Amino acid sequence: MKQTGLIMIAALIALGLGITARHLFPAVEKNVIGTLPEFNLPDLSGRQHNISEWRGKVLVINFWATWCPPCLKEIPDFIALQEHYAAQGVQFIGIALEDRAPVAEYSAAGKINYPILLGGDNGISLAHQLGNNVDAVPYTLVVDKQGQILHRHPGEFSKEQIEEVIAPLLN
Repeated sequence: MKQTGLIMIAALIALGLGITARHLFPAVEKNVIGTLPEFNLPDLSGRQHNISEWRGKVLVINFWATWCPPCLKEIPDFIALQEHYAAQGVQFIGIALEDRAPVAEYSAAGKINYPILLGGDNGISLAHQLGNNVDAVPYTLVVDKQGQILHRHPGEFSKEQIEEVIAPLLN
């Protein structure tokens, strides 16, 4: 009987210490999904870009296409958010999942103020590698300044939703 009582007391102490430790030492970046892998894709002029060019910034990486109405609906918000948050270290990057011609035409007409990379089939494979298992378009990732993927968003991503995700990551 004494032994059972001692075990129960020890268990309660351990539980109390565990709860206390959880509050004193909260998990750092508990929402980390994974590390953004290195990749290269060309821009509209054919120049290759490595994602590491933007290391040290909060990245909002958007997989999109000109034939996708929800993609086109969110781009004006991305343009506004890029302009608003650029000085705070936020960089939007569009990865188009189609050929150059329609993307270049839309980008010029829409005055997109962030890099557009041409993904094509490589972009589709990259989106799968980054968790887009249902082939959603648009598909957006938010990556912190250390290169950790913190958020994946299949489908349309509203301005308010993006601000909610990136606000804690800003300087």
